[in-house]
Amino acid sequence: MEEQNNTQQTQQQAQPTVAPVRQADPADVEKNKTMAILAYFIFFLPLITDSKDSPYAKFHANQSLILLMFTVGGYIISSILTVILIGFLIYFVVMIGSIVFWIMGIINASNGKMTELPLIGGIHLLDK
Repeated sequence: MEEQNNTQQTQQQAQPTVAPVRQADPADVEKNKTMAILAYFIFFLPLITDSKDSPYAKFHANQSLILLMFTVGGYIISSILTVILIGFLIYFVVMIGSIVFWIMGIINASNGKMTELPLIGGIHLLDK
């Protein structure tokens, strides 16, 4: 009996944490889904169109802006550190991470989800 309780506690502790998902208004999602997807290509596009009042579009514009800042910052750091050979490693980690996060963001936007990107998605500049 005690062994079973220990196993259950271990399983509960081993569950990974999931990024918080905000609920989006279905009407807002349908109306602004295209702008949310386009935000991952040009982050400020939803902010200069009729979607500027949409929480859904602003959320994805924010995620895209944070991703852009992560990518540019990572490239700057890796270019400075290329003198030390670790810069090349940082460059590839940032490049692969940026591509993966970009694809995740587009998938979330196209599925109508407001899921934060891993590691960097908790930063909010535009959608406060």
